[in-house]
Amino acid sequence: EMARDSRVVVMGEDVASGQGGVYGVTAGLTEKFGVARVIDTPITESAIVGAAGGAALTGLRPVAELMFIDFLGVCLDQLLNQIAKFRYMFGGQARTPLVIRTMIGAGEGTGPQHSQILYPMLAAIPGIKVVVPSNPYDCKGLLKSAIRDNDPVIFMESEQMYGDKGEVPEGEYILPIGVADIKRKGTDVTIVSFGKIIKVAYE
Repeated sequence: EMARDSRVVVMGEDVASGQGGVYGVTAGLTEKFGVARVIDTPITESAIVGAAGGAALTGLRPVAELMFIDFLGVCLDQLLNQIAKFRYMFGGQARTPLVIRTMIGAGEGTGPQHSQILYPMLAAIPGIKVVVPSNPYDCKGLLKSAIRDNDPVIFMESEQMYGDKGEVPEGEYILPIGVADIKRKGTDVTIVSFGKIIKVAYE
């Protein structure tokens, strides 16, 4: 998306330097797009999310990394009382095309302040879209859709799935947000799930 749209910028702690953010997800972006579009921030989640909201209002399409969803409490005011409401406060004249990428879940020894799954809290906020992909193919297609969306999207990635492998086409494709995907057809039972638990549902 960064190559396709010059308005897309990435911001967060260590996203431009070091290993490329959490688990190296943004590694290599600085060399490709420069420090003007891949921006290291101070360790202050309220500033990261607030800056992303402001950048979106100016016409950019920021992708802000909130290292762990547990840090939501530090920046909830910017999200709940500002970003989620911009479109409605300004009578539909303001767009807020931003994505907050964050990590959810436990199991990797990161401790109680780095292991929560808070999507129910965020899904209850009007004006926010919440995405939790379940495999690499969906992750790419949904992230591209999230970046192109004109409303704020919280994109949650399971910590335990960063090592997952799967087919991901190099070509262009997007997946619609909010549309269910039938992973396996059957005749007797319907199991509804998302994220990492889809792998459990397969078993």
